[in-house]
Amino acid sequence: MSLKKLVDVVEYDRGCSNVQRIAVLTSGGDSPGMNAAIRAVVRKAIFHGLEVIGIQRGYSGFIDADMGPMNLSSVADIIHRGGTILRTARSEEFKTPQGRAKAHENVLRFGIQGLVVIGGDGSFRGANVFHEEYGLPVAGVPGTIDNDIAGTDYSIGFDTAVNTVVEAINKIRDTATSHERTFILEVMGRESGHIALTAGLAGGAESILIPELDNNINEVCEKLYRGYKRGKLHSIIIVAEGAASGLEIGKKLHEMTGLETKVTILGHLQRGGTPTAFDRILASRMGATAVEMLMSGNAKHMVGIAGGKIVSESLADTFKCKNAIDLELYKLAGILSI
Repeated sequence: MSLKKLVDVVEYDRGCSNVQRIAVLTSGGDSPGMNAAIRAVVRKAIFHGLEVIGIQRGYSGFIDADMGPMNLSSVADIIHRGGTILRTARSEEFKTPQGRAKAHENVLRFGIQGLVVIGGDGSFRGANVFHEEYGLPVAGVPGTIDNDIAGTDYSIGFDTAVNTVVEAINKIRDTATSHERTFILEVMGRESGHIALTAGLAGGAESILIPELDNNINEVCEKLYRGYKRGKLHSIIIVAEGAASGLEIGKKLHEMTGLETKVTILGHLQRGGTPTAFDRILASRMGATAVEMLMSGNAKHMVGIAGGKIVSESLADTFKCKNAIDLELYKLAGILSI
């Protein structure tokens, strides 16, 4: 496309929308790929002639007016970085009418006509309430490693987190094999077993414990015994933190089987790191679409992906239920680990 043609497109698109200035924030737990989403929001908006305000530290910055203009240089060299350049925080004050009223004062003060919220369930609840009270158009972009947001097959950061866990499994298996031990690996997921299940299947774990299903420690022991009888002297067990404590599981297994067990808790290691290509592309597509939503007057929706295609879901519907675990995937993991 020639420079002349590019300028014509920008000028044309600017005339198709009444929106002139939008804001973007990241809220809740950080996830790899958030920076790629911020970059897409800023550059897509600027391409269409919009001004962009970056809000620091989520809803806390929204209340405290901790915000300022962003340009092309603001998002240069960030697509490969984990975390979020806008920082993130959880705001109890925004849950109150008084807190949201302060945020609305800043909407008027800065002339904000639309808001992109990159985050998870709690972030979307806040955005939904704010829209209901003040009518500010909002567009949600799902960014959470838990992958528990309804209305989308994947959320930004999930793929990177899974790959981080799989890498840990690979390294732990080397030691487990060398020392003929059983290792328990505790991963994130207080209410969601997506990371545990996906990483466990990809990493060849012998057992996977997730919060969505009842976990029978006797079945885990029986599987260990069967493996031991056929000469298998090491095992990897993945435990989502919401299903049980890895330390408690390790203690029980040792007491019930006599096998030496070791426990590794990955913790916040899963949140950081360079986002995978999948997460970068997903974040770029979602961030750009969020801007299109605001420009078209699609006032209260989340960008999702289903079957590889970008979709739009009502923001209010995203927190009525959770993204369900694929039970067929769970069954397959059990079959392949016999």
